[in-house]
Amino acid sequence: MAKRLAIAKFAHESNSFTPGETCDADFHAYGWHRGDEAAVHYSGTRTSIGAAIDFLGLHPEWQETFLICTAANPAGPVADATFERIMGEILGGLRGQTWDAVYLCLHGAMLRAGNPKADEEIIDRVRQVVGRTPIGVSYDLHGNLGEAQVKNATVAVGYKTHPHVDMYETTEKTLRLLIGTVEGRFRPVGAFARVEALLPSFNMRTTGDGPMAELEAIAAEAEKRHGLLDVTVFGGFPYADTPYAGGSVMVHADGDAALAERVAREVAAEALKRAPRFQVELPSAEEAIRQALASPPGVAVVLENSDNPGSGGIGDTTGLFGALMVAKPKVPTAFAFFRDEALVAKAHAAGVGATLDVSLGGRISARFGDPVPVRGKVTMLTDGRFRNVGPMSTNLEVDLGHTAVLDVDRVKVILTEHCLTPNDPGFLLMHGIDPAKLRLLCVKAKNHFRAAFTPYATTMVDCDSPGPAALSLKHFKFRHVPVALRP
Repeated sequence: MAKRLAIAKFAHESNSFTPGETCDADFHAYGWHRGDEAAVHYSGTRTSIGAAIDFLGLHPEWQETFLICTAANPAGPVADATFERIMGEILGGLRGQTWDAVYLCLHGAMLRAGNPKADEEIIDRVRQVVGRTPIGVSYDLHGNLGEAQVKNATVAVGYKTHPHVDMYETTEKTLRLLIGTVEGRFRPVGAFARVEALLPSFNMRTTGDGPMAELEAIAAEAEKRHGLLDVTVFGGFPYADTPYAGGSVMVHADGDAALAERVAREVAAEALKRAPRFQVELPSAEEAIRQALASPPGVAVVLENSDNPGSGGIGDTTGLFGALMVAKPKVPTAFAFFRDEALVAKAHAAGVGATLDVSLGGRISARFGDPVPVRGKVTMLTDGRFRNVGPMSTNLEVDLGHTAVLDVDRVKVILTEHCLTPNDPGFLLMHGIDPAKLRLLCVKAKNHFRAAFTPYATTMVDCDSPGPAALSLKHFKFRHVPVALRP
């Protein structure tokens, strides 16, 4: 008789300083699938659920059931009603049935309006329903974890790369350890150690050199040397105001709790030594554009980290765009993007070729910059759907809602209904913009962008400007982060 595995995804990276809450519509916009629909949607994709589908295809002795699989783009804390609705689906699907194992795809930095430790609550409530049934959990590298999350899961694994190009491999490993535990091949015991430092997420790339790359190498060496099941270093997500903010280390050993505890403490000590190196400074938007235009021939990119939707940005701040309008570049230039549903509708109503006098940005909050008045010509309208070409979430369908392109003083400005980071070349290509033919590309993005665009760009310049994910944490008023960790 086939063993039964329940699969659920409930993932969100919550930014306490993004205006508003994350509601049902935000999860539906990003992906809301269950049962056979989930299997069809994620099949053939380099995603967590795609990995589960492929893994179970190799293990016909297991029968999977997809409960709700949903996520939302990073934004404000999840509304309590939305949280309860999604949890209701997960728990309702688990109740009254016998399961051999449960796999949860979480982020690790979710907040709900009524609880700054939402991921912990998810595992707690699932554990209450399934009792001693083994639970496997996968996490994002930016998770803010607490010890209870490690203890209440049977086994857990986190991403090792940033940009996150190993989400597929992370789920594959989680399921291998989970199923191996059920079948008696592993006896996982977890340990947790906190890194007493609030680390800016900008300098957490694992490519090249840098503190996070060094820590991943240290963790991998310790895992191999001691024969551990997994060692994960979490950089944390500093914009989530939670008692669990800051870096941490999670270790799982095969039956040796003392070894897991020792390695967790050792790797956490190495992380704390490197904490000062996560602190960097970035140029202003004006200076970043100047550097980009003065760079060697080729495609120069300016990244506006502070409004990166992947960190809780709102697609509405005007620091970089305002500087771009002042600079008036005389070279092929594109700006991605502004989220403005009303303006997209206006452009679609006016049609291609229409000239519009409009204001861009500053619509959701003037706190991050005033609107910029422009005159632009509508050059393209789309339905906003494309598939990622990778290497992140390869082949996953993306829905930006309806979109439009305005030509503003020879700058191609992309407008969207949904707020999603332009991390994939498909974002530009669907709008008739070949990134290889640009001289200057200004984007609301951060580290994940580099995974796909490094082959196109000869120069990348990050800038800091006002926004809900600004580099400097000194401007944010924390309530739950431990006082000793606050900037």
